[in-house]
Amino acid sequence: MGMNETPSGERVHIGFFGRRNAGKSSLVNAVTGQNLSIVSEVRGTTTDPVSKSMELLPLGPVVIIDTPGIDDEGELGIKRVGKSRQVLNKTDIAILVVDGVTGTGSWEEEMIRLFEKKEIPYLVVYNKADLCDLNESYLSSASDQHKIYVSAKTGFGIHDLKERMARLVSTDGSEKHLVADLVNPLDIVVLVVPIDKAAPKGRLILPQQQVIRDLLDTGAMPIVCRESELTETLNSLKKKPSLVITDSQVFPLVDRLTPKDIRLTSFSILFARYKGNLTQAVQGARAFNTIEDGDKILISEGCTHHRQCGDIGTEKLPNWIREYTKKQPEFHFTSGTEFPEDVSEYKLIVHCGGCMLNEREMRSRLRSAADQEIPMTNYGIAIAYMKGILERSVECLGL
Repeated sequence: MGMNETPSGERVHIGFFGRRNAGKSSLVNAVTGQNLSIVSEVRGTTTDPVSKSMELLPLGPVVIIDTPGIDDEGELGIKRVGKSRQVLNKTDIAILVVDGVTGTGSWEEEMIRLFEKKEIPYLVVYNKADLCDLNESYLSSASDQHKIYVSAKTGFGIHDLKERMARLVSTDGSEKHLVADLVNPLDIVVLVVPIDKAAPKGRLILPQQQVIRDLLDTGAMPIVCRESELTETLNSLKKKPSLVITDSQVFPLVDRLTPKDIRLTSFSILFARYKGNLTQAVQGARAFNTIEDGDKILISEGCTHHRQCGDIGTEKLPNWIREYTKKQPEFHFTSGTEFPEDVSEYKLIVHCGGCMLNEREMRSRLRSAADQEIPMTNYGIAIAYMKGILERSVECLGL
């Protein structure tokens, strides 16, 4: 990802749902002005969710998600419908596409109940308006905040649809920061970035990029170094750093090398605060003290990457957990969108910082764990807790 691109996790996610052949893909193409989705008279052409990041005025940076038909049939169809419902967890705006000729039925009513249960802003879009007699129906829809008639074929109502979609985006006036609210202009902030075989060649990973940008936007002065140069970096500075931020995998070493009068935290902890519920994650770490042999622990990452020797999620964390608990738990691993709806079998969930997930999906996972009374924590918080440095690493965050 280029430094100037808006990360997927920071974009408004717009999910298009509906029956097979209701015209979802045609509507996606009409709204975006691009042929993002394959259009066919054959029912069920879209077999898996299709996502595309783009700029969509007047909303700005968005991710458009075209989903399989919610009435798909057969064993594969059931799996496709499951994927469509999974998309709801990361949907900021839901567009329910209805064939304007046939109208709504039980499938649409069920989807609307899901939207409302998950508190997702939504519109019910009656497509194929060019084939409908709109006199009474169109007038009645004008006063319904959730209902609109359009024609993907002729372009009728598409501009109004985009304007109404934009109004569904939350504008509470508050501005969230990863780190800018913790520092002042001209503060020095040292970022500790390990460069090992797991690091992407020639670039920084997304959390590091985003933290650097947030610091630059506030006028602070980020200084980046490896853990092997941290001591020399600190000694070379005439002005004491306001904050040191480290990658989780070298947290214990950085804690030892950073003087106690300098605030310390991790990229992962910052993202726990930014994307989810920091208090829940801190409380979840206490579950390490209750782990017994054979307990199931889920370690989940929001992104997918090629796992190498020494991977933090599949190797380092399990080893640290065994060392801390003196037990032999059973570890399960998921990545990307593979987060189970039923997590009741687990004693604990340890999640990455979630930089590749949007806030709604991260909060959905946290809420799912809380509803099933399963403790859930975060990579950085887990490591800090097990190494006895959690209090120091969350002190600057007001905990």
